[in-house]
This record gives sequence, C-alpha cells and structure tokens, in this order.
Amino acid sequence: MRALIINCTLKPSPQDSNTHALASVVADALRERGVEVDDVRAVDLDIKPGVESHMGPGDAWPEVREKVLASRILVIASPTWLGRPSSVAQRVLERLDAMIAETDDDDVPLAYNRVAGVVVTGNEDGAHHVVSEIAGALGDIGYTVPGQAWTYWHLGPGPGPDYLEERRGHDWSHKTGRAMAANLVGVARALEATPLGAPPE
Repeated sequence: MRALIINCTLKPSPQDSNTHALASVVADALRERGVEVDDVRAVDLDIKPGVESHMGPGDAWPEVREKVLASRILVIASPTWLGRPSSVAQRVLERLDAMIAETDDDDVPLAYNRVAGVVVTGNEDGAHHVVSEIAGALGDIGYTVPGQAWTYWHLGPGPGPDYLEERRGHDWSHKTGRAMAANLVGVARALEATPLGAPPE
C-alpha cells in the first residue's frame, strides 16, 4: 500500500517546514504499518491554477496526479494562515477537484476506495476549522475520511513560537498523528477488501 503526503507549506525548499515536521510523524507511523510513503512540497512546483487534470505546458500537476493515483492514502498537510488553509492547499484541492468527474473502466470515481487525512500546524487557533475545510473538500472529491484522521499543533490564539521551536504540545500531536495513521490504514484495508462500486444511477 502506498501513501502520498502533499505538504502545502508556503516555505520553498530547503527552508525548514513546521508542517513537514509534524507530517513526518504520521509518515513514520504509516511506514511502521508497512505503507510506502512519498511526499511532495507543492510550493516547489509550478502547479497551475485550474480545476482540470492538465492545465497546459509547464504544468507540474500531472506528475503529482500520477503519485495521487498510485496511492491509496492521501494526506494534505497545511499551515494555518488567517484562520484558513494555506493558499497552496487551496490550489491543490482545486486541482484534485478534477477527480470528481473522472472514473475508471467500471465507472467508479477515481477517488473512491481511497482514504485521506489532514495535518495542520500554526501558532494561532483555527486548526479545527482548517481540518474541516480540507476534510470536507476531500469528501466532496470522493475520498473516504476516517474518524480522527487528522492531527494538528498550535499554542492557542496570538503570535508565538513555531512547532520546530517549541516542545509543548508535541506529545498530544504525535499521539493523535499515530492514531490518524492507524485509522487511515485500517479503513484503506477495509475498502481494499470490500470496495465501493459505481454510484447508482
């Protein structure tokens, strides 16, 4: 089984990413369950705006899409900015939107029988809102989002230190991240054994 983590930080490589650091906890927990994990830092790529699978010359999304389709598990990891997912996360979700209208040879939507989860970081409150926005979008696209398939870290309202600068709260975020990984793998295996069929007419 394969998983893909799309890191939607605003920080290009090689800058340290708080979001990557917390998502790595989930990645390690997935690997412990025998899952192969790949990751993409979306801001490093020229992902064109749009809601199609390919937006023309120079669009980096088709390469990411191949990794999405090769994975049974998708994790969207985003910082919180202005109480919302990052602009990069919104761009990624808009490109995933094309999957709503795409089906396999049996007319099963491409996102069916795949599971998804969410990782959020930030030093201000709003993590639950970001989780709900991303998880809701992934559900619309066709992904199954298991219960508690998310983790986050923040220190409450107002400015403060980053995840990589502050140890407070890590134990809870990591424990929740390990539970997230277990739930993603459990539901992915269940769907693999008993897959969803094409939607009724």
